[in-house]
Amino acid sequence: MSRKVIITCAVTGAIHTPSMSKALPVTPQEIADAAVDAAEAGAAIVHLHARNPKTGQPDQSPEAFAPFLKIIKQRSNAVINLTTGGAPTMTVDERVRPAAVYKPEVASLNMGSMNFGFFGMLNRFKTFEHDWELKHLQNKDIVFRNTFQDIEYVLKTLAETGTRFEFECYDTAHLYNLAYFLDQGLVKPPLFIQTVFGLQGGTGAHPEDVLHMKRTADRLFGDKYVWSVLGAGRNQLPIAAMAAAMGGNIRVGLEDSLWAAPGRMASSNAEQVTLARKIVEGLGLEIATPDEARAMLDLKGGDKLEV
Repeated sequence: MSRKVIITCAVTGAIHTPSMSKALPVTPQEIADAAVDAAEAGAAIVHLHARNPKTGQPDQSPEAFAPFLKIIKQRSNAVINLTTGGAPTMTVDERVRPAAVYKPEVASLNMGSMNFGFFGMLNRFKTFEHDWELKHLQNKDIVFRNTFQDIEYVLKTLAETGTRFEFECYDTAHLYNLAYFLDQGLVKPPLFIQTVFGLQGGTGAHPEDVLHMKRTADRLFGDKYVWSVLGAGRNQLPIAAMAAAMGGNIRVGLEDSLWAAPGRMASSNAEQVTLARKIVEGLGLEIATPDEARAMLDLKGGDKLEV
């Protein structure tokens, strides 16, 4: 039997702005449709943020999530993963609220503080519809705070919900932070580790960076983790291919990259999922269904989402 590969699709995020791509989902209906289409294309997990439907700004109020969560739950069997990252300008209390209210199967959790820079995108994108977009991208003074106290707060807030985590690790230090929480008994295997490459402020996207993160995770966690990769921007598919060949899983989506190929923007999240699926199947592997992903990650089941 072929190995199963989990494809996660992060459909909108908080980094890219509406003026960059007409394909970026903004309204609840657009986010719901994008998530369902991605699942139909082969994504087992959909990773979700909310936005203000008029301006496209990130919105981490639980009320902003409810409309699209209801639709996705009705129309899809996909594993729902809610962000606790929100946006770097939000407090940890703001960021954890949607997951605390809706108790999803999975919630993302950033495993360390870091500099965050979006300003490199101004080399390509020059015209913006909303005032907040340029201010958001120009900011060179962003520290994405994820202290030990913050991480512990999220873990303890969600401890009784049965929610498991997508541990987002942007550097090897974040893997060591996760090892600390494993030693403290605040997290339990199997750990779903999303190693992140190519974002300004995090580790790079060279193949050696991927190998180093994988070697470090292997040494720290052995058989106690499930490995996935996120390549930002143009790095999305090359890193996906490398990881799939190395035994890993894949995250794609317009949160992480607006591109489908060099010089060609993606028409949808589903297109990126389709491209990732071609890589997986081209390697003689199979994509995991949502229920297979649930078994691999020891999830509580989609019926436990409270929406």
